[in-house]
Amino acid sequence: MNRDDLAIEWQLLQIQFDSYEKFSLAIKSVSFIFFSTALFLNAITLYVMAALLVLWLQDGIWKTFQQRIESRLLQLEAFILTDNEGAAFQFNRQFLESRQSGLSLIKEYGLNALRPTTAYLHSTLILIVLLNLTLS
Repeated sequence: MNRDDLAIEWQLLQIQFDSYEKFSLAIKSVSFIFFSTALFLNAITLYVMAALLVLWLQDGIWKTFQQRIESRLLQLEAFILTDNEGAAFQFNRQFLESRQSGLSLIKEYGLNALRPTTAYLHSTLILIVLLNLTLS
């Protein structure tokens, strides 16, 4: 493969990586709007907390997908920087070779949900719900 193929793959994956960041922000926005609406309607319940937890976990899953793209992007950047003859267009093959399953996959989702950039909003909203339920 030549350097141009590596650069093309990098461009495609970088666009996808950025779109995952936008969708993660959309998940956070939905969580905040859902929470704000429930708070405004004085309808904070355990169901609201459960829904917020589901959105948080979904964001963690989304960030896991993004992390897989990031791994390949970093590999491509190393190939391009060092003029290495790395094979382009191998994202799916690379993922398949390192794919986790079962509890390992669930653990990976959970760890990504706990990353500070993912957890800060979700954990704050859950904490406010818990405080509200406790004080009610």
